[in-house]
Amino acid sequence: MLNDQMRNIVQQMPKAELHIHIEGSLEPELIFALAQRNGVSLAYASVEELRAAYAFSDLQSFLDIYYAGASVLLKEQDFYDMTMAYLVRSHADNVRHAEIFFDPQTHTARGVPFDIMINGIWRACQDGPISATLIMCFLRHLSEDDAIATLEEALPFRDKIIGVGLDSSERGHPPEKFARVFERCRQLGLRLVAHAGEEGPPAYIETALDVLNVERIDHGVRCLEDAELTARLAREQIALTVCPLSNVKLRVFGEMEEHNLLTLLDAGLVATVNSDDPAYFGGYMNDNFVAVFDALPLTAAHARQLARNSFTASFLAPEAKRAFLAQVDQYFATTGAI
Repeated sequence: MLNDQMRNIVQQMPKAELHIHIEGSLEPELIFALAQRNGVSLAYASVEELRAAYAFSDLQSFLDIYYAGASVLLKEQDFYDMTMAYLVRSHADNVRHAEIFFDPQTHTARGVPFDIMINGIWRACQDGPISATLIMCFLRHLSEDDAIATLEEALPFRDKIIGVGLDSSERGHPPEKFARVFERCRQLGLRLVAHAGEEGPPAYIETALDVLNVERIDHGVRCLEDAELTARLAREQIALTVCPLSNVKLRVFGEMEEHNLLTLLDAGLVATVNSDDPAYFGGYMNDNFVAVFDALPLTAAHARQLARNSFTASFLAPEAKRAFLAQVDQYFATTGAI
């Protein structure tokens, strides 16, 4: 059981978030407000009815409602308001830096122009209370040709994007499906990440590393099923962006007590804690930290390691990383927690 001191430590420590889908931060209240503003009719009569629908059995059942919620995002101000709401909320959790995923194909497929979407999100990142950068994700249930077309649309906005990722339905859509577009992104100097080893097998993690040449694995919790892969991830210090509440909500683990975060850390892996789709999965950064520290025998030393990992694994410039890591060390020295 989490004591008050430990709760305060994980809530107040400086941290970075490296796995946040901005569309997944869209709270029911804002969905209804934007629907009203834009004249969009929803299939739910109230905020309460929509929130009650957040009972997912697997990744696909979540994605169905996730894409429905995104239908209210039509104007640049909508994307700005959604992003700013996340940045303000994460700032309250002492998040100092966020690397935000966004899904262009979710919006361009609905006729929303690329510039309206990215300008709204990017402008909020400039105005927000924390450091924030953007990673453009390709939807893996769509074709690679669709991803390549999306990359072409993004090129005029290259200065607003630090990297690319791969998300959506993992099963049946192995990383190698996107080999060409990731190679093009690598040539463009973009940082590379990919969802792998959540619902998909450990082999997807290996392929993401060897075929897509990604630098960071999103989720990756199934790596422990392959001892050789686990040893490689530890040896090469490939970071995993783990999302505890999401993992339980989507039945990757039956309950938080079964989560393997501690085992990942004990294996020498660069694991981090993140919120994934916080509006849908029951919580933002501090909710995830509190839930996993409450369920597992994690200590203040683990908290410090997780905080440090979050900045070490980020795509920040070296001097910015050093400054944030110094903040983490100063925080733990001041609290006397270790």
